[in-house]
Amino acid sequence: MTLKAVCGILIKDIYVYKGKWAYHILKYHEREGKSLNIYGKLKNKLYKNEDPQQVKKELFWLFKKICQYKKMIFIVGLLGMITTVMSLISSIATKFLIDAVTGFGSEITLAAVLMVSMMLGGLLLQAVSSRVGASVHIKVRNEIQHKTFGKILRATWEMLEPYRSGDILQRLNSDVNIVTDGVISFLPGFITSFVRFLGAFVIMLYYDPIMALIALIGAPVTLLLSKILMSKLREHNLNMKKLTGDVMSFQEDSYRNLTSIKAFSATERYENEMQKLQDEYKGAYLSFNSFQISMSSLLSMVSMAVTVACFGWGAYQLWNGKITYGSMTMFLQLASTLRSSFSQLVSLMQQVISVTTSAGRVIAVEELPSEDTDIPEGFKEEKSCSILLKDVNFRYKNGETVLNNFDFYANPGDQIAITGPSGEGKTTLLRIILGLVEPCEGEASFIGESGNKYKITAGTRYALSYVPQGNSIFAGTVEENLSIIAPDATESELINALKISCAWDFVDKFPEKLKHNLGAGGRGISEGQAQRIAIARAILKKAPILLLDEATSGLDGETEKQLLDNLRNCGLINTCILVTHRTNSAEFCNRAYEIRQGSVKEVEYGI
Repeated sequence: MTLKAVCGILIKDIYVYKGKWAYHILKYHEREGKSLNIYGKLKNKLYKNEDPQQVKKELFWLFKKICQYKKMIFIVGLLGMITTVMSLISSIATKFLIDAVTGFGSEITLAAVLMVSMMLGGLLLQAVSSRVGASVHIKVRNEIQHKTFGKILRATWEMLEPYRSGDILQRLNSDVNIVTDGVISFLPGFITSFVRFLGAFVIMLYYDPIMALIALIGAPVTLLLSKILMSKLREHNLNMKKLTGDVMSFQEDSYRNLTSIKAFSATERYENEMQKLQDEYKGAYLSFNSFQISMSSLLSMVSMAVTVACFGWGAYQLWNGKITYGSMTMFLQLASTLRSSFSQLVSLMQQVISVTTSAGRVIAVEELPSEDTDIPEGFKEEKSCSILLKDVNFRYKNGETVLNNFDFYANPGDQIAITGPSGEGKTTLLRIILGLVEPCEGEASFIGESGNKYKITAGTRYALSYVPQGNSIFAGTVEENLSIIAPDATESELINALKISCAWDFVDKFPEKLKHNLGAGGRGISEGQAQRIAIARAILKKAPILLLDEATSGLDGETEKQLLDNLRNCGLINTCILVTHRTNSAEFCNRAYEIRQGSVKEVEYGI
């Protein structure tokens, strides 16, 4: 490919994203015609059946990352280029040293000093380059990973819901690592390989043009085989990432539900399911591995043939006395350098596919819409708030209507039970109040003491504490679990919260009390104990409104009544909304709603 063609490729991509400033340059290259045709053909080969706009987006995103870390990348590239030049000088010094030893030269000392200096200097620079590269890599990786992690945390709940946990973890770790390698190593790797390739070719061309041409014989074949490999690489990468995410999600789900798996004697079935996923992964992996081996074998055969040809030509020249032993040694070294650097340049194109594939997966996460977490003006100053939902209709993206013409209100001082069969919309109601989802129609607002209305958003979540259904205990001590909400809370505040949630009685019996270590998912304590610790954690937020989603299902009636009495009288909670499927729990509250088939009605239980 000509230099003009390369320029055409770069300028066309830059134009798509940079706009008018590149217009006239682009027109010049469009008149060349051939450059853009080569560009189109290359893109079709590399990204067959892919959306060109998506590919451009991935390349531009990577380009911005490279610009962001250009100083670090320049240092890594400069060290690599200097190491390469020293390696080429060492090859020339080897020629003069061997010639001097075999009687074809006189500067044996100078040649020996130069060769040893270049070799030692190359080793030193390589060590420095590795250290600098590692430092740059971990810095860039952490920054990209931190930004991606933040995007995940701030993404809207409904847009993030379709992603499986294993897929998210793979994007956050494996894909970020691959992207980091591409951002840091691609440009320095390309420059270093190009300098090595060009330097070796120029030196060989200077001493023996025929040897240089022989060394390049395998280039077209290598390029052709690599193009075939690249056409399958992106499809393979996407498939393998999907399968890896499926395996990780299955493993995580299995570990989280290990108790249930054991209780239902389902261990063997889960082992079989894991085996099926592994077999699917194995089939995809070995299929592509077989293809890679075939391509690598052909490339190795081409490389071997070129090596034999170079050696044969060198031996012929040496036999006729046209070159020295030193030249022969240098030619063999440079021929190997020429082939390896060309292969590295080709492999960089393969790396582009792997990197853009991972970049696309990271971009998909970064483009998830973020929640509006801004707290409405004046909302913080409200000492207490009522909740109003009026004529609310809600359906998820799958089209299923969950709430229909839904009316609900909660005033300060209320302790409200939300009852009804499972799957009727109780949890959805809490998601609306939490600002996780918005009603499709209708009003969802907070009304302050001032009379001002505030639309429910992620920003109004400031006034809420929440305990979800299921186990929400993290691995760590009791104190660490509580401190997630209130890192500056004193020991007395922690104990007070535990007392309100009826948890201090059993925590006080632990040998290490607050320092008692809880296993992942609260392993080692009962479901009811885990729920009470989670409620204590929510109390520590000191938010006026507390939402409990089936958070008392593991408690007996007497403990549940005592807990609700404590919440009512502790002075820290103004309003408590309890979602429960047990009607007897509603009897401990002063108001209750029943949800059935998306409709709601206020019912009489109450105390």
